[in-house]
Amino acid sequence: MPVRGIGGVFFKSKDPKKLQEWYVENLGLKPDDAGYIYFMWSELGAPGYTLWAPFPADTKYFEPSTKHSMINFVVSEIEDFVAELKKRGIDVVEKIEVTEQGKFTWLMDPEGNRVELWEPSKK
Repeated sequence: MPVRGIGGVFFKSKDPKKLQEWYVENLGLKPDDAGYIYFMWSELGAPGYTLWAPFPADTKYFEPSTKHSMINFVVSEIEDFVAELKKRGIDVVEKIEVTEQGKFTWLMDPEGNRVELWEPSKK
């Protein structure tokens, strides 16, 4: 198989610099000197995976966003992270949902993109 994984997530933004600053400030992303953010699985402290999944055109899963995509970030200690986000005034869209795959919650970025936070289960 020639494809080995997801190599990046790319999307349009009204103000890329401002939006990146929001992600750096609120989600702790760390850009390099060129402004790119790399997620190296070996540095995440646990085995993991990246999921690629097309959704039906009429899915409601991305709501309240009207965008056609959603980013999922792997996090640790989701309860503590959500508490910190709320202290910063960030509206976490839903309560933490616990599933077989782990814990999930959602928020909206300043440009109306739904962002999913995921703490994988420790199987």
